[in-house]
Amino acid sequence: MPRIRVIRALPRGIRAIRAIRALPRAVPAGIVLALVAAPAAWADALTPESSPSRNAADIHTLYVLALIIGALIFVLVEGVLLTSIIRFRRRRGGAEPAQIRGNTPLEVGWTLGAIAILVVLATVTFAYLGDITTPEKSSGATQVAALHQPAVPGDHALKIGVNGQQYIWRFDYPGPQQVFSYHDMYVPAGTTVTLKITSSDVAHSWWIPKLGGKSDAIPGHTNDTWFRIDKPGTYYGECAELCGNHHADMRARVIVLPPAQFQAWMRRQARDILRSQRLLEISRRLRGQGP
Repeated sequence: MPRIRVIRALPRGIRAIRAIRALPRAVPAGIVLALVAAPAAWADALTPESSPSRNAADIHTLYVLALIIGALIFVLVEGVLLTSIIRFRRRRGGAEPAQIRGNTPLEVGWTLGAIAILVVLATVTFAYLGDITTPEKSSGATQVAALHQPAVPGDHALKIGVNGQQYIWRFDYPGPQQVFSYHDMYVPAGTTVTLKITSSDVAHSWWIPKLGGKSDAIPGHTNDTWFRIDKPGTYYGECAELCGNHHADMRARVIVLPPAQFQAWMRRQARDILRSQRLLEISRRLRGQGP
């Protein structure tokens, strides 16, 4: 009977061994399957995420151009390397390959080629740099910059202060009444939004992937960036600078609303903040009158 049990148990053990041996192949396959099943995990794969904002779209274009040039150089260099390894390798029983100590025309050629590539990349970069750094005009005269403040046609209509704090973002809006929000930045569609980015404690980094490059939030220093979205939508981001134990929780959303809805939000937010301040003042007075 024991021998029969051992014989019956053998197939199970073999299957277990085969399953263990298959793990190194199954894990990468599972990862690939998970990425395919969740397209958002790919973003734009090898490039920054495409964006409806002009500055982010220009950054995307620059990245793609540099990637294409770099890929061509990589293919050329690796192709020459592999060709040399295969064609000029030492063969068994054959003569030793010729040892080449230098080739002046070749060295001058690749030096000039590198200079030419650098000039092309620099020229293209500076051609796009102005549009990336200079905010475009808002679309139309019906947009509103802040509460009770009509935008001038073509003006940079909305300026928001972005303050990084462990571990949350604060957004301060212009206008005669105090308006601010945390975590969620609300902006009107079709309006150019310029950001003044700083920090009140440690170094952070403001990054909404679909709205352009990262901008550091540094205590005592202000960085600038901008974007303009013409259609309502929601864009997600996070702090991209390790800033402490809860860095991973420091996320943000940019919520683009139709102009009328944005104005309604501004009025509601200003009213709620004013009410909260009055309640806080009443609470302080009551505590001061207590025993």
